[in-house]
Amino acid sequence: MAGRIPQSFIDDLLARTDIVELVDSRVRLKKAGKNYQACCPFHNEKSPSFTVSQEKQFYHCFGCGAHGNAIGFVMEYDGLEFPDAIEELASMQGMQVPREQSQGGAGNSQPAVSKDLYELMNQIARFYESHLKSATHAVEYLKGRGLTGEVVKRFNIGYAPGDWDQVRRRFGTSREHEQLLITGGMLIPRDSGPGSYDRFRDRIMFPIRDKRGRVIGFGGRVLGDGTPKYLNSPETPIFHKGRELFGLFEVKQAHKDPRRILVVEGYMDVVALGQYEIDYAVAALGTATTSDHIHTLFRTTAEVVCCYDGDNAGREAAWRALDNALPHLQDGRELKFVFLPDGEDPDSLVRQIGKEGFEALLDEAQPFADFMFERLARDAALTGEAGKFEVANKAADLIRRVPEGFTREGLITRLSSMMRWGENRQRITELFARHSQPKVEQAKPQRGKLTPLRRALALMVQYPGVTAELPAMPELAGLKLQGIGFLLKLHQQILAQPGITTGILLEHWRGTKEGEILAQLAMHDLFEIQLEREPDILGELQDTFVGFINQFLKQRIEELQAKVALQGLSAEETKELMMLIREVQNEKRNDIGA
Repeated sequence: MAGRIPQSFIDDLLARTDIVELVDSRVRLKKAGKNYQACCPFHNEKSPSFTVSQEKQFYHCFGCGAHGNAIGFVMEYDGLEFPDAIEELASMQGMQVPREQSQGGAGNSQPAVSKDLYELMNQIARFYESHLKSATHAVEYLKGRGLTGEVVKRFNIGYAPGDWDQVRRRFGTSREHEQLLITGGMLIPRDSGPGSYDRFRDRIMFPIRDKRGRVIGFGGRVLGDGTPKYLNSPETPIFHKGRELFGLFEVKQAHKDPRRILVVEGYMDVVALGQYEIDYAVAALGTATTSDHIHTLFRTTAEVVCCYDGDNAGREAAWRALDNALPHLQDGRELKFVFLPDGEDPDSLVRQIGKEGFEALLDEAQPFADFMFERLARDAALTGEAGKFEVANKAADLIRRVPEGFTREGLITRLSSMMRWGENRQRITELFARHSQPKVEQAKPQRGKLTPLRRALALMVQYPGVTAELPAMPELAGLKLQGIGFLLKLHQQILAQPGITTGILLEHWRGTKEGEILAQLAMHDLFEIQLEREPDILGELQDTFVGFINQFLKQRIEELQAKVALQGLSAEETKELMMLIREVQNEKRNDIGA
């Protein structure tokens, strides 16, 4: 079994990754002095407060407080766990992630999902594919659905044998592997007694891939009249239904920058559309279209079209999708809906009207605003002017969740027109005031005076290269000053790794109380007044450390003088006391001379 990711590898990975290039590949950055800025991807704002420092290899938002290094950004933006973020960055650098056996105790690396599980899932997918060829009834079923061998191969469709333990006997050859397969959702432990059995049996198998193409789960379609009709993998350490979309990996393989992505309800819909060269369809995995799904989709394309049945169930699913999408509808993004005729699904409809006819429907898809106002008007309990005000109140509650910008302004204008308020924006303003929530005060750049020790920590984390020029001062460990041990440990860490960046430094303290302190100090505004010349960072650090040394000398003198009154001093201690007194006197004379 694989273990923790070595800290040395994480340091090397961060050293090779330029956070500006990483962030810019997802959020367009603009140069702003020596840093880069953008509107924050983690909250809605009009003016940019999201800052990325190439020198520090660190990002910070002065609006919502989000901050971190390259690993933290990938975790937050892509919604990945720590080990998956490491894997993602490593793949971008062409690096293989090593593992080591955990020795227990505290450490900065978080437990990693075993690569063995991903490999087993890939092997099982190939196993299912190989069994499809000999499963005549499964092949006939797929042919009956009009699928060609080409599209079956493109989606790596397979077949799970009807036996109870084919996967267990083939891949669960040891207790360790059997447990891994249970963890991955491929085996189910028996209710009584030892052992386990296969979750999927006698089903058409659709492998579900993550954004890197790794198999993370399966969807199984029953052959015949069995139930459930579709069976999905359960939640596992590598598979989360509310985040993944079937077919998204294949969409990205076919299109570098897809103009549009179509969201449908089933695996067969995605596959059938793909056969008709509509190769930009995805499906949720037995769940509603979640906020995470919408976030992922709008990171991939600017236009999302949701295709549902025209019945009440389909329209309820569309409404949930709209509700989850509202916070993501920034300017430049479009959300539309297509509702199919009764008894039709994308699979059946595309076979009747072909690619051209189906895409004509998509081109005429209903904009989300039309769907939203129609739904609100339909559900209004009152009629006449009272009904209008009921719709207006509900609409305002939804509109305020849309990010500020042209999209939101368009919705407000439409609501004003519906209410026949025309240019009377005052009534709209009053309506939104009743529905708005108190604004969260934006976090401002930290300013103000710090204690000498905290200012030293801030200088050290912001300028580790300069800090490395200071010599080690282990004698300060005896200074009775809260936080001095932390400062010395940080200094020792910087001395041990010349060239360390702020981002790498903070990674060593991830998940600790000290790490939170350093993260706050990393973006502290140390120089409130614009200086005419570059600040002398080294000189200030030297002066601060000299101050700590003087504190230690005075502390030691007081300790020895107190001992004189109690029990007297040894010859060595007397000599030390006299030397310390002369040292302090010389320091005073030097201060006077200066």
